[in-house]
Amino acid sequence: MAGGFLKAASKVAVLMGGPSAEREVSLSSGRACAAALREAGYSVIEVDCDRDLPARLAELKPDVCFNALHGRWGEDGCVQGMLEWMKIPYTHSGVLASALAMDKARAKEVFAAAGLPVLKSVIASREDVSLSHILPPPYVVKPNNEGSSVGVYIVREGSNAPRLAETMPDRVMVETYAPGREMTCAVMGDRALCVTDIITDGWYDFDAKYKTGGSRHVVPADLPTEITAACLDYALRAHQALGCRGVSRTDFRWDDSRGLAGLILLETNTQPGMTATSLAPEQAAHLGISFPEFCAWMVEDASCNR
Repeated sequence: MAGGFLKAASKVAVLMGGPSAEREVSLSSGRACAAALREAGYSVIEVDCDRDLPARLAELKPDVCFNALHGRWGEDGCVQGMLEWMKIPYTHSGVLASALAMDKARAKEVFAAAGLPVLKSVIASREDVSLSHILPPPYVVKPNNEGSSVGVYIVREGSNAPRLAETMPDRVMVETYAPGREMTCAVMGDRALCVTDIITDGWYDFDAKYKTGGSRHVVPADLPTEITAACLDYALRAHQALGCRGVSRTDFRWDDSRGLAGLILLETNTQPGMTATSLAPEQAAHLGISFPEFCAWMVEDASCNR
């Protein structure tokens, strides 16, 4: 992506923070993106989002909103719908794709219809999950509409039914546990970038994702050609099946003892972490796209009414 920036938009409001469980992650993404966009030559306003966001945007009159929000309200179609109403172009996916991707059960239905490999899962009440095993162990219990591994329980063979925290929603997803390597692949427009192998000492939980030394990224992943090609293909097909725009990132598990049959698509994130060392920007950098270039591409790709 050599040759400078288009600069069709000059005034960019970077939306960050918000009230979700991923507020701190969003603030990190937003500040990093704001710095990168300033380096790219844009006039940038950092906006820590609250209920007065529509009034603030009406006053600021940005050319584009860079959506660096994560989690509920910012990633599930809510903010996207507000920006559509206000006719302000914004980065990443639109209302429908955002809502579908954030609802894990609905997204799985879309993936399965597109012929993509997904795990068996059910939606159950928090009370029922705490009383008895909904699926044969091992299995995973998680909120149906959160990201960043927030509120994830792994129930192993021989364990009792999990005692879920009261902060968990009333209805949760119970999903068959997938053993193997944790991998991810970002998509930029109509192009799957590359595959990252995520190496941790245990489960790839919130701390492994965001604390220093919690995980190690191998870019590109050392994989058989068949598995690399499948990850690239599945990530692009997932992006397209959901109707995503801009940048997305799809996560996988691969049981290497089973070959291609051991590759499972876990979920697609329509607004992946966005610091210079986050997974999607790392993949872009591997392909020669700097972080300022990556952020600038998203601004120039922004739109509404989609």
